[in-house]
Amino acid sequence: MLIHNMAPTGPYEPSPAEFVRNQVERFARSAGQEANTMQDLPLIVLTTKGARTGNLRLSPLMRVEHDGKYVIVASPGGTLSHPVWYQNVVANPAVEIRDGAIRQDMAARELDGDEREDWWQRAVDAYPAYADYQRNTEQVIPILLCEPAQTQTARTEAA
Repeated sequence: MLIHNMAPTGPYEPSPAEFVRNQVERFARSAGQEANTMQDLPLIVLTTKGARTGNLRLSPLMRVEHDGKYVIVASPGGTLSHPVWYQNVVANPAVEIRDGAIRQDMAARELDGDEREDWWQRAVDAYPAYADYQRNTEQVIPILLCEPAQTQTARTEAA
C-alpha cells in the first residue's frame, strides 16, 4: 500500500545559532538518544520548511504531548518576537516531529478558545516557565497543535 508522505522536503539549512545547530545534529545522529533534554526536561525536534527559502529547519522544542498529539509554543524564551519556526509553520503547516527515535508527519494548526486553554495548561505543566513567559508579555503567545497527518505512518529513525 502506497502512503503519501507529508513530511516537509528540501535541502537542510542548519540554524545560525550554534547551540541549536549542535543540539539538533546530536539528536539526529543519535536517533534521539542524546541531546534530548533541556533543563532536564524532554525535548522534541520540529522540522519545518522555510517560508522564504523552502529549506528544512530543525528546532528543539519542549515536549508537550497528549494522546499522540503535540503542542508547540511560539515563545523564544519569553521574548516579544515569535520564533522563526512559527512563520515557517504558518506558511507550511506540514511538519515532522521527532520524539526520540520516532519520526511522525504532522499537520499543525494554531489554537484558540477553550482548546487553546486546555493545551496551554498541558504546556505549563510540562514546562512551568511558559507561565512566566506569558506574564512577561501583553501579547498572547501562539500555540500550535500538531496532529498526525491523515496519510502518515510513524517510523523509526532507522527507517
